[in-house]
Amino acid sequence: MASEANFEPITEQRNERSDGLDSLPVADIVRLMNEEDATVPAAVRSALPHIAAAIESIVLRMQAGGKLFYVGAGTSGRLGILDASECPPTFGVDPSLVTGIIAGGEAAIRRAIENAEDNCEAGALDVAAAVTAQDAVVGIAASGSTPYVIGAVREAKRIGALTVGISCNSRTALSREVDMPIEVPVGPELITGSTRLKAGTAQKLVLNMISTAAMIKLGKVYGNLMVNVQATNSKLRERVVRIIRQATGADDATARRVCQEADGDARAAILMLRFGIPLSEAAAALAASGHHFGAAVSLLESKRRA
Repeated sequence: MASEANFEPITEQRNERSDGLDSLPVADIVRLMNEEDATVPAAVRSALPHIAAAIESIVLRMQAGGKLFYVGAGTSGRLGILDASECPPTFGVDPSLVTGIIAGGEAAIRRAIENAEDNCEAGALDVAAAVTAQDAVVGIAASGSTPYVIGAVREAKRIGALTVGISCNSRTALSREVDMPIEVPVGPELITGSTRLKAGTAQKLVLNMISTAAMIKLGKVYGNLMVNVQATNSKLRERVVRIIRQATGADDATARRVCQEADGDARAAILMLRFGIPLSEAAAALAASGHHFGAAVSLLESKRRA
């Protein structure tokens, strides 16, 4: 058996199907890319039990006041930042609740920072500056061996935070370091070692699951409606009105009027219409339930029955 030092991750191996890629016409290139991409959901499916268990543990941390941090380098780091940055507008949460940390800092979001991913100590320092024992830290590394990410999760574990690792190889160093490993081996890339392709797609799918399922469990979704969406532009203002209509059956004029009364807060407007209450009572129910929308509905239902 090859030593670990000589081990070649599957994400770095050559893909026999794309040998001669440079000589193919564009139509064949995109067909082959599509065929390779189609294998990714099955790889993610095999990891679903581990993904679900990690989400349940993350939610427990967040329910107790903890925060979620994604840590990665290069593409992995950018994907973590992307997922984190979309939580406030989609789910109405404070920007600090989900944070992405990338090797090399903010400059690395837009351009590669040489050697940043090789700095194990920098990963530890970045985590030490932000993470507490209450929090959850998800390390993201396609290879599963990125020193910056390894340093980050080691420090997170030392602090007492929950640690999760997402990698696209099997039996990785990252998996050995964390409390809860998630491995999604997607096989060799179309272009050898270009892990922004299948590995990046797999990581994005897993991150979608983590943030979305966590926010659902934190009460930021009602049924399948994003009731916490922030109406920051005209498209989203129209979405809020549509959500109010869908959740209550109100006509468009009524939904718009109550939406305005609720200052664009879909949750408050839905409670006002559903229970025939003023904004002050809807706001009080949301506050009493810790802004968990489903809990606010249950609270008002129990008051109605009393």
